[in-house]
Amino acid sequence: MRVVFDTNILVSALVFPGGQGEAALRRIIEEIDQLVLSRPILDELLDVLGRKFARDAEELAHVAVFLSDLALIVAPKRRLRVVKDEPDNRILEGAVAGHARTIVTGDKALLALKRYEEVRVLALREYLESA
Repeated sequence: MRVVFDTNILVSALVFPGGQGEAALRRIIEEIDQLVLSRPILDELLDVLGRKFARDAEELAHVAVFLSDLALIVAPKRRLRVVKDEPDNRILEGAVAGHARTIVTGDKALLALKRYEEVRVLALREYLESA
């Protein structure tokens, strides 16, 4: 199943080992599901890791390569304005462009949608329990 992880899920997976974020990423590594990423999602992730978690350029480059090798990289053609927070719209765009079945997020505005077009929106716990 194709899945988009919101930035907060990716940060959790990469910064806090042993947690639910890492368990979600393990599903991707073990090829249970396929991660879908777009350049805007990756850019936001690298920005957050650099600003909030003091990751240096070398670490950020490793993260970018690791995720790019792991994920299906898509280039959304449609610009969406579904929710108020623009980065959340980038998540929706990536999911639509990558024909993802699920978005995994902790974001309340995205979770409130429950579904966008053919894409389910799940909390991390729901995603892990759906295995």
